[in-house]
Amino acid sequence: MEQTPLATQEVTKGASQWLITKIKSLIKDVPVDVTLWDKRHILGGIQPATTHITVHSRIALLKILIDPELYVGEAYVAGKLIIEGDLVTLIKFWGSQDVNDHPRLGYQIRKLIFDARANTLSRAKGYIHHHYDISNDFYKLWLDENMSYTCAYFPDPNMELEAAQIAKMEHICRKLELKSGEKVVEAGCGWGALAIYMAKHYGVNVQAYNISKEQLTYAREQAKIAGISDKVQFVEDDYRNISSKFDAFVSVGMLEHVGKACYPEMGSVIHRSLTPEGRGLLHFIGRNYPRHINRWIRRHIFPGAYPPTLCEVISDIFEPWNFSVTDIENLRLHYAKTLENWLERFEKQTDRVKEMFDERFIRAWRLYLAGSEASFLSSRLQLFQVTFTQGTNNNLTWNRNHLYQMNGSNV
Repeated sequence: MEQTPLATQEVTKGASQWLITKIKSLIKDVPVDVTLWDKRHILGGIQPATTHITVHSRIALLKILIDPELYVGEAYVAGKLIIEGDLVTLIKFWGSQDVNDHPRLGYQIRKLIFDARANTLSRAKGYIHHHYDISNDFYKLWLDENMSYTCAYFPDPNMELEAAQIAKMEHICRKLELKSGEKVVEAGCGWGALAIYMAKHYGVNVQAYNISKEQLTYAREQAKIAGISDKVQFVEDDYRNISSKFDAFVSVGMLEHVGKACYPEMGSVIHRSLTPEGRGLLHFIGRNYPRHINRWIRRHIFPGAYPPTLCEVISDIFEPWNFSVTDIENLRLHYAKTLENWLERFEKQTDRVKEMFDERFIRAWRLYLAGSEASFLSSRLQLFQVTFTQGTNNNLTWNRNHLYQMNGSNV
């Protein structure tokens, strides 16, 4: 039976009222106001608003309400959702609301599927190429002068990003207690800043593995400029093919790309690579409880990424090989500060980024950087540095004094 015009109006009115009610429930604790495609204006529960959202499409809104994790990003990048104002604060408010929520059934099913899906050699290479090989010139626009694309370390919250990235490398070297002449292997070396720093300031011989051609080309050039090409070997290969013995193993910002299914294999690689008194450090984005990375981020920015919990790392990588964990530090707020710097620098370069790519690319990376900063501020993400050693190593320091005493500092 066909509906009468009056019945159709009632259905439309009811659907419209449902949308309004749903929006109000989502923004009741957020400093935001919303303007819909038909010019209706909805105020959030906290005023004055720091952010204004304009929704240009009813269909886009429906998708967001059904699956916000994926479709907020899709609508924002497509220009169907305009966000003006404090993007970081907006995402932080929304993110903090579900930090302690238990994932729904659909998420649990997806988690089981992704946990079982190993990052094979070919798949891992594709994932890394997707994010890191887009252009060295792009990253030069907003990273520090050493091209460090991992969490910086801010002994003083007011220090410049360049100094904080150097402090991070120094902090890692001290944790590893590097000695001149030792052999160090780095799994996932980025643009080579840490490998070069270790060789230059600590006199160690470094073998650094990476599968990004763009990054390796840059790293080798920088090693040549620094005059230490004889002490640093940049290897274009997967970390799983590390075969020699080393005094220290270090991985900074790579574990997130390994995939949980590959953790036992990674533990095996570390075990066979270290001498009986070898030690290591893993620096990685993590979680307080098991949960996959945001689906939009996983689809468009970091395919294959998974930030693990400490429990997952310890049980799957360390325990099977009797590694002893010697120290754990959480640098969550340091990563929020790092991302604050990156986002500010990125925004200053958007004209040049647009010349390289397009407006959609700018919106995607703005959302990624702002969302990441908000995730660390709201404690959805953590940044762990874990040091460990072979279980038979008794040549250990008694305290942490060597990390903070400034005499003899290489900074």
